[in-house]
Amino acid sequence: MRIVLGITGGSGAQYGLRILEVLRSLGHDVDLVVSNGARKVMELEVGGDWESRLSVATVEYDLGDIAAPIASGTNQNDGMVIAPCSMKTVAAIASGYTENLIQRAADCMLKEGRRLVLLFRESPLSLIHLRNLVTLKEAGATIMPAAPGYYYHPRTVDDVIDFMVGKVLNTFGVKHDLFRPWDPDRARQDLES
Repeated sequence: MRIVLGITGGSGAQYGLRILEVLRSLGHDVDLVVSNGARKVMELEVGGDWESRLSVATVEYDLGDIAAPIASGTNQNDGMVIAPCSMKTVAAIASGYTENLIQRAADCMLKEGRRLVLLFRESPLSLIHLRNLVTLKEAGATIMPAAPGYYYHPRTVDDVIDFMVGKVLNTFGVKHDLFRPWDPDRARQDLES
């Protein structure tokens, strides 16, 4: 598969970084675009050598490169995920405002009928946020709050991140082993042990 990944300035840059790592480790191509806000968030939330983690992308495009291949509906890919997706980006896409490459690529996904997954991490949501998200759902996007389940008994923050990354991969039909699917019998056994 070839998936476009946008990482915007919402809190939770770890989600985007992990999606990139997992997709590449499974042999999928990733066209990456990172917003300026996301770079600031990575400095604050991720630390370390986050820039080298981005380097595993198949190709990384500059946010301002509106002539990039992914800015055209003729570009062949299997869809796009924006993780995390800031409410600024949600508002831009919902209104058809395409000031940068992430917004334009997302617009192409919608107009071409391709998968667009928006993993947002905002809380609480205002009425404006909700209306923008409904608009995007009606336009064909998959709306996914970064709200992990706990039935699989996560033990680390990485387990929580992997759950949401696995949910994103599920929307594309990508096989993974980031978490165990829900099984009530196994859940009972885990609680008893």
